Amino acid sequence: MTNVFPAAAHSGSVPVRIIQRVIAALGCIPYWSIALAARIFPAAVFWQSGETKVAGWQLKPSAIALFQHEYQLPLIDPTIAAYVSAFSEHFFPILLVIGLATRFSALALLFMTVVIEIFVYPGAWPTHGVWATCFLVVIARGPGALSLDHLIARQWMCWPAGRQNRGCRPESG
Repeated sequence: MTNVFPAAAHSGSVPVRIIQRVIAALGCIPYWSIALAARIFPAAVFWQSGETKVAGWQLKPSAIALFQHEYQLPLIDPTIAAYVSAFSEHFFPILLVIGLATRFSALALLFMTVVIEIFVYPGAWPTHGVWATCFLVVIARGPGALSLDHLIARQWMCWPAGRQNRGCRPESG
């Protein structure tokens, strides 16, 4: 760990030692738990939004009306936008939660977030910034160990062509 308080480290005062221990403890939070939170919580927001647009397997007429009158996205037909949005708000959150194609799913939802911020609710930038931060963490650092992507990557690395120096068990013959 990098010493955050280089000048104070030598003083040995009780408050400095307490702060150093707290920082060290916080540095031990496993990444998989951070990634899981960064995947689940924004996925839930998008899922809930998608649920408002459908009744069973059908798109609600109110969803199309929303895109016609309130959202008014440029360059795309409101009906198409409503269908694409409803599909995306269900499909990508599922992938994000289970950790499959996670970076791609986070990127897709980040794109939706940017569109929402620019064209729909520009005043909601604090909320959208939190979503974007979660997606950027997942895009930059990956889904973490508690994901199907991680499981697939481990299995892929242990296939016969990639066994050298990867900690894979030797093949039993």
